[in-house]
Parts: sequence; structure tokens; C-alpha cells
Amino acid sequence: MENMRTRILPKMLNSEVQEYLKRNDIIIVPVGTVEMHGGFPLDSETVISEAYALKMAEACDGLVLTGLPYFYAGATASGRGTVQVTVRQGIDYLGAIARSLLRLGFKRQVYISFHGPAHMTICPMIRDFYDETGVPILYMDCMIQMGRNKDLFTDMSVFHDITVGAYKIMNRLEDVPFVTGYSDPVPQSCAPFNDLFALGYQSAAVGYCFGENQDHMPTPDIPDEETRAKKAEIGEAAICKMVENMDMPHVVEQLRNLEVYGLENEEKYPWMPSAYNRKK
Repeated sequence: MENMRTRILPKMLNSEVQEYLKRNDIIIVPVGTVEMHGGFPLDSETVISEAYALKMAEACDGLVLTGLPYFYAGATASGRGTVQVTVRQGIDYLGAIARSLLRLGFKRQVYISFHGPAHMTICPMIRDFYDETGVPILYMDCMIQMGRNKDLFTDMSVFHDITVGAYKIMNRLEDVPFVTGYSDPVPQSCAPFNDLFALGYQSAAVGYCFGENQDHMPTPDIPDEETRAKKAEIGEAAICKMVENMDMPHVVEQLRNLEVYGLENEEKYPWMPSAYNRKK
């Protein structure tokens, strides 16, 4: 892998992108949200996704498309700082970006998010994109990856450390404020409906919004610079270890192999949507 000034596409020169595309075609797309999040900034789940994306790109010689914070937030829409975009609007917007990236030459696209409801936006786009183009692009749900790294995620404190560590990775540690008063755990006001929420996948089972701001979510006290720096160090290490466990070189190689497999199937089954659409 070559030494690069930056892997973040919006910070690159056009000539740098052209040079990269001569040797590779990988782009990691972090999909974020802007929503109330206790004592953390509203874009914290965007920044977590961007930090993971950057480490993933470094591991597999990819680029990162940042600047995608406004998507479906979900139950946090009751927060005055939450920006809510409909699921359908997000699907269409993200699909337009995916098609633009493909035209530019990025055939191996990996979409990631650390936001529970993000699958509702990303997964439909992934499947429609394949039926239209025959190119398999991937969604990696970092919430699922957390479950596969139980040795790292022993309790919620690690999740909060990761949030602070992500700001450090993205050179924005000062954006995490010194705060207290958000750490007391309280039962969620919507807890009486947990039986309904458990009937479907994450936030997709039923429509609702949080009744109280503290429902999302208790976050640790960060009273001083020393506390913030310590949490950032722990969180950054956890992010790096989780990305190492993802084995991104294998993931992107499998995407290439899956495309070949799909093309073979198109020869056998020309009525498949991808085969039909590509011959029109």
C-alpha cells in the first residue's frame, strides 16, 4: 500500500483520486446521523462511523467518503437538536451517491454505520443497486460487529470510550465537551413497550419516539482533559482492535470474488434483474 497524504476523498485533489484509481477501486462510506446523545455532541454516531471507516480504509488500501451525517435518526426525533430525514429520502440519496461512485470507478463500495436504525436505509439501497447494476456492494453493521467482539465490549463504558476515541482519530477531540450530569442511568420512558420492540430487528419493529431526552442516553461524566484523554486512548485502541478482527483485506477480496460469481450466474439465468438490466 502506498503512502498517501490523506485517504479522505473530500480532502484529496482530483489528481490524487485519479492516481489511486489506477491501482484500486475501494471506498468506505460511513453513514451517520445528527441526534441527541446525552453529554456527547449531536454528530457522535457520525464521527464513530468515520473513525472506523478511516481505520478500515488504511487496512485495505481504500478511500473514505465522509460528509454523510443527515439520515433517518429514529426515536430520537423528539430531541430539539435531532435532524430527521425519512428512510425513503435516505435510500434515494444514498443510492444516487453509490451510482456516482460506480461511474467514477469505485466498484468495491463498503457502507458502514454505528447507528441502530441505519440498516433500514442502507440495506434496501444495497439490494436495489445490485439488481440494477450487477455490482455487489456491502453493508457492514458495526452494531453487529460489536456483538462479534464480546471480549472488547464488556459493558457500555467501552461504547462511550469508543465515542471519545473516534473524535481523537478524526482530530476532533476538543469537540467532546467537559460535562457532568448525564451519567445517572434512568429507566427509559418507553420501557413498557419493550415487548413490541423485541418483535423485529432493532428499531424497525414499530414506529415510536422517545418520551424524555435522557432516554438516549446516559453518558459518562467527563469533567476534565485528563479524563477525556484517557477515555480517548482506550476507545482508539478498541476501534483498532475491532478493525483488525474485521480482516478488511479478506472482505474486499471477497467482494471481488462475489462479483465474478454473480457474472457466472447471470450467464445461466439471464432473467435475473441484474442480467436483464445490464443488457437493456
